[in-house]
Amino acid sequence: MKVLFVTSECVPFCKTGGLADVAGSLPQALAAGGDEVAVILPLYQTVAEKYIEELEFVKYIYITLAWRNLYCGLFRCRKDGVTYYFVDNEHYFARPDLYGYYDDGERFAYFSRTVVSLLTHLDFMPEVIHCNDWQTALVPIYLSDDAVRWDVLRSIRTVFTVHNIEYQGRYGRETLEDLFGLPCGWYDGGTIAFSGDVNLLKGALLTSDAVTTVSPTYAQELKYSYYAHGMEGVMNMCDWKLHGVLNGIDTLRYDPAHDRQIVQNYSVDDLSGKAACKAALQREMGLQEDPNLPIVAVVSRLVSHKGFDLICETLDGMMDIGIQFVLLGKGDWQYEEFFSNAQYRFPGMLAARIEYNEATSMRIYSGADMFLMPSKSEPCGLSQMIAMRYGTLPIVRETGGLKDTVHPYEEWCCGGNGFTFANYNAGDMWYVVREAANLFWNDKEAFRTLQERAMTEDFSWGRSAAEYHRIYEQIRNG
Repeated sequence: MKVLFVTSECVPFCKTGGLADVAGSLPQALAAGGDEVAVILPLYQTVAEKYIEELEFVKYIYITLAWRNLYCGLFRCRKDGVTYYFVDNEHYFARPDLYGYYDDGERFAYFSRTVVSLLTHLDFMPEVIHCNDWQTALVPIYLSDDAVRWDVLRSIRTVFTVHNIEYQGRYGRETLEDLFGLPCGWYDGGTIAFSGDVNLLKGALLTSDAVTTVSPTYAQELKYSYYAHGMEGVMNMCDWKLHGVLNGIDTLRYDPAHDRQIVQNYSVDDLSGKAACKAALQREMGLQEDPNLPIVAVVSRLVSHKGFDLICETLDGMMDIGIQFVLLGKGDWQYEEFFSNAQYRFPGMLAARIEYNEATSMRIYSGADMFLMPSKSEPCGLSQMIAMRYGTLPIVRETGGLKDTVHPYEEWCCGGNGFTFANYNAGDMWYVVREAANLFWNDKEAFRTLQERAMTEDFSWGRSAAEYHRIYEQIRNG
């Protein structure tokens, strides 16, 4: 199977969130399974600065986007069985950040237009194009529009993955022709129209041959208004082609037995190194160094849908019963301010680093005892899977991928691999935090059993890649 994976970010080249991890791991897993896979993404300034010596210039062409005639350079490199293509245009991509600019709509319309225009200039013609989130939503739309006039495109099938439906690519009606270069029929017929706006995500959902989300539970949640951000009607229309495929993690990269970023390596058979990691984390964070004080950790963007109002409401209770709390992340100012001030209220028991640092995060995963994710919604979540790999038991709300990966502790049979609660409620979260702390203090054997079960869960990309390959085969042959 020849697959072209279209993404706006990809590890190791550039990253702002979980999409980059997916784009960095899934294509490699597909290639390992025998597929011929390529990834295409923009040549951002940060990528060029770090990787330009590794990239080979292929060619340049000019593409048409509405009334514009635009330069498009193509670079490539090959890593781990996957070919990576980079679209070069300094006007759009020679900027310090990946997103957040006034012309993001035009930037990613350009990127999507180049993906379709470059198809005959790549080393292979894909059988399937796999697109991700609103930044690539115009690819299946342009492909459908061009296939009317360009025979070679008609056999290509498309998959569109929703990583987070909150971001939809919504623009005013006037952008359709002038900005995106699409005939008015796309709007007038309803394919791309939504509440008086152009909605790129809606267009991709309707024009793609298959739609996927990043966990089975999230796929079902998106049929309801609480989770779908207005798109529940569209998701229900797409139910016949909707698949929930759980993301994986790079189990070679996230491996406490070989991770060079942690203080001491350890494995499920010998957890002594985890105790050393905990002591080192307590010293690094200025916490009281005591193995009998459980550490509850959070590594996250500090935004409301991650459940921080619940944490703020119960933080004093955690401190009162002797839990240490470690936080790493940045985001909304009110949460940054709250946790920054909390450090002074609870010296030796609470540490907050208002930043994101990959090496620090790994020391937290390896040194903490529990990992807290009380999200309002969580399409998949990678942090809980990484935490489990490092023997740090997750405490999560039952939503999206958290529900699919974390199974609640059952005292009567010592079942489960973590702790869960269903209702978005501070009291319910506080109950399971105390349950986890009490198990840590009062039943070391049961706590260790849960750690072993968590560390041996199969979160590899091989499982996910096999499911995606099945979807590719289904739409190609169907």
